[in-house]
Amino acid sequence: MTFEQTYLNDNILDALYDMHFEEMTPIQERCIPEILNGRDVLGVAQTGTGKTAAYLLPILSMLDDGHYPEDAINCVVMAPTRELAQQIDQAMEGFSYYIDHLSSIAVYGGNDGSRFDQEIRGLRGGAPVIIATPGRLLSHLKVGNLDLSRTSFFVLDEADRMLDMGFSDDILQINKLLPENCQKVMFSATMPSKIRELAVSLLHDPVEVKLKVSRPADKIQQSAYVCYDPQKIGIIEHLFKSGDLQRVIIFCGKKDRVKDINRTLSKLHINCAAMHSDLTQQERDDVMYRFKAGQVDVLVATDIVSRGIDIDDIRIVINYDVPHDSEDYVHRIGRTARADRDGVAITFINEKDIVRFKQIERFLKKEIDKNPLPEGLGEGPEYKGEAKKKSSHGRRHYGKGRKSGGRGAKGKKKQQ
Repeated sequence: MTFEQTYLNDNILDALYDMHFEEMTPIQERCIPEILNGRDVLGVAQTGTGKTAAYLLPILSMLDDGHYPEDAINCVVMAPTRELAQQIDQAMEGFSYYIDHLSSIAVYGGNDGSRFDQEIRGLRGGAPVIIATPGRLLSHLKVGNLDLSRTSFFVLDEADRMLDMGFSDDILQINKLLPENCQKVMFSATMPSKIRELAVSLLHDPVEVKLKVSRPADKIQQSAYVCYDPQKIGIIEHLFKSGDLQRVIIFCGKKDRVKDINRTLSKLHINCAAMHSDLTQQERDDVMYRFKAGQVDVLVATDIVSRGIDIDDIRIVINYDVPHDSEDYVHRIGRTARADRDGVAITFINEKDIVRFKQIERFLKKEIDKNPLPEGLGEGPEYKGEAKKKSSHGRRHYGKGRKSGGRGAKGKKKQQ
């Protein structure tokens, strides 16, 4: 289906034509008509599916067509991080190129006082569209820098990441300031129970659009170690001694564990850094800059970086613990083997996580190779129910990590 087959107005279609976008992605095809019809939408889709356009295009089209107050904040888009807020703001500039009266301002933390003052001037001057991180927007609301009582559209992008980062209370506080007739759109890459509860609290009779989660690329060499928790650091030491430890992400489900692992690896003289929600935005920016620049070899992180971070050359992903569901597993290991490169994904499975990992294998429709534990670490728990005990006789052993990388998907482009 093409964009011209929708009811998007001519100014939006002209901008899309200039950007060489013609055919819609599946999430756009299913969401755009529903948003144009005034429905609340709950979208479940992975990063790279075109969801930013799926909500921005219909909202901008309606703002251009409709009679909305010129002195009001007509649309608020919430994003978990400064990076995503900036990306959305850039997309907004492109899509609204032919709409003279529509402007946006990106509001996010991690800046000095001059940036905050600049945001105040923009907010008080009247910005029809605000793209903001929850904490920063709430700071402006508390000191009276903006009024959301006449806002017509409210969007939560990557809602699951916002909850992971502890923004749940901020979101609910902001929601209370919105009018009852505000149309709301919520996107999430996964649908855990907390997201479902948030959707019930925020959305009114929503249309639910859920895209099937893509399975990991075949070029990702997936394997696992069945082990006890005290053996995990020993496995990491073994891996880093036998291979290239550059461009590695170690994922953990809890921020306290991230801190502990980072301290332990530092004592082993491994060039590492930690990424978790206790860091300020400026600290997170600094960690990501140093990792992208190659100044840090190993990034130990919560799922805060499992989605939406564009790093092309990750060689190895290590799941220090088994993710809560199959979608999180796909997002984590999807950081490697991008842009037609190969990659390695290794998961540590303790005795409590065996059942959960079996569920992931059923989703993948394949059995992941179980590596033998390194010599000197002893025996691991039995992977019960497996046809063969690969925890002690694995077929595949870890070798050197190979280069990997990636590229987000876009809509199809016109031939020039």
